[in-house]
Formats: sequence, C-alpha cells, structure tokens
Amino acid sequence: MNEKQDWHPVDIVMGLRKKGAAMAALSRSAGPSSSILANALIRPWTKGEEQIAGALGIPPEDIWPSRYFAPDGMRIARLRRAGIPVNPL
Repeated sequence: MNEKQDWHPVDIVMGLRKKGAAMAALSRSAGPSSSILANALIRPWTKGEEQIAGALGIPPEDIWPSRYFAPDGMRIARLRRAGIPVNPL
C-alpha cells in the first residue's frame, strides 16, 4: 500500500515562500489570473502541478502522490486534455 500522503495546501504555499516564490507571481506566469495555480492545490491539473513542483525543486509526484500512484503503488497513467500522456509508462 502507498503510505505517502499528499502535502497539505498550506505546506505547499509555505514551501514556495521559503524558496522566495509567491503563489500569485507563479500564477501570473501560468495564465491570466493571479490565482490560477490555486486550482492545482485542490484538483488535479498537470500544468499547474508541474509549475509548483518546479518552483519547489521537486517532482510533482512527491507533492501529490495520490494523483500519480494507485493505492497499490502502481503509477497512474494521466492524460492531458489533448490525449497526450503526461507520464508515459
């Protein structure tokens, strides 16, 4: 069984602050809104997860293991809207 838990959203925001990054500034670089990356904190959104993880310097699957791994530890195949695999197996 996968024992890793997702980071709490507050831990993610504080981790960004410790790295000298602001969630609003990252959001503005990702899209039109200063709060767009907040979506990745509450629901799967590959682009947002990748930007947040990049700013933290760790892979997104370390922050959100439940989005990348099944309870048995097997990697979950994820697709972007265009049907392109995010993490080819």
